[in-house]
Amino acid sequence: MSNQVPNQEPAVLDQDGVGRCCPPLLTTPLEEGQAVDLAKVFKALGDPVRLRLLSMIASRAGGEICVCDLTPAFDLSQPTISHHLKLLRQAGLIDSERRGTWVYYRPLPQTTDRLAALLTRPAGQPSTDAGYATATATASAGVAS
Repeated sequence: MSNQVPNQEPAVLDQDGVGRCCPPLLTTPLEEGQAVDLAKVFKALGDPVRLRLLSMIASRAGGEICVCDLTPAFDLSQPTISHHLKLLRQAGLIDSERRGTWVYYRPLPQTTDRLAALLTRPAGQPSTDAGYATATATASAGVAS
């Protein structure tokens, strides 16, 4: 039996930006295909350079930025920046358009909206922070004695 997951279509978002196929992580376990797809996005976000690039692109007034404005912000070569941007594109976090000699990047909010919806605690679900804080305080008190 193969561990490969067949290619799946990206999540379809409804008008609220929430993926119909992807209920919040805290309410329903992920299917294998969903986990594989989401792992690619989280892996892309797991690098500080890529996270900064995404932030610079997403926060840019006008919704797009030229690669010529991204490269000087890093102490990295242009090919390295291009590699990081390629990984963000492959993860579905950004899109690009060539205009003459320059490439312009823009965020794809449907992907970040999908991540936000997946990680958001459903309304009315109690927070587990209080339980964690109590357990941590109890453990710390036991160590201090």
